[in-house]
Amino acid sequence: MRITREGTVYQLTCLPSIFPVNCYFVEEDQGLTLIDTALPYSATSILKAAAAIGKPIKNIVLTHAHGDHVGALDALKRALPDVPVCISKRDARLMNGDLSLDPDEPDTPIKGDVPKKLKTRPDVLLQDGDRIGSLTAIHTPGHTPGSMAFFDDRSGALIAGDSFQTR
Repeated sequence: MRITREGTVYQLTCLPSIFPVNCYFVEEDQGLTLIDTALPYSATSILKAAAAIGKPIKNIVLTHAHGDHVGALDALKRALPDVPVCISKRDARLMNGDLSLDPDEPDTPIKGDVPKKLKTRPDVLLQDGDRIGSLTAIHTPGHTPGSMAFFDDRSGALIAGDSFQTR
């Protein structure tokens, strides 16, 4: 796992030269907020990265419920049972395997790797404007109906899940 730091944001990249999959730490005074959990085998590397930074993981925040963003969630929740898991109220349904559409959503099927065996359920259901430490949740539907980006008002960093791709 490659770790890149920009101020209070750490980008953790799995498979950086093959098919990069990212998750992020946002450093707060008392600990770290983990944004996304990358691939299923990433939990050990994520925990080691937090130990190297020297702060505990205090929150797990998910941009959306695709497998490459919730892959290590079950393993991390087992290792950190008291750490709350946060995701949009809408994408929490995807975590439960519910692919139905709301009446006001575009009539197109939900695509992507929606995990079918995920055991962890969210502790906090986010809505647009909610705060998690220094982060503000921003509803950014499109990739999934409940996709969210997270804006750090201290640094101006925006972590947007799959809203931007450089490959």
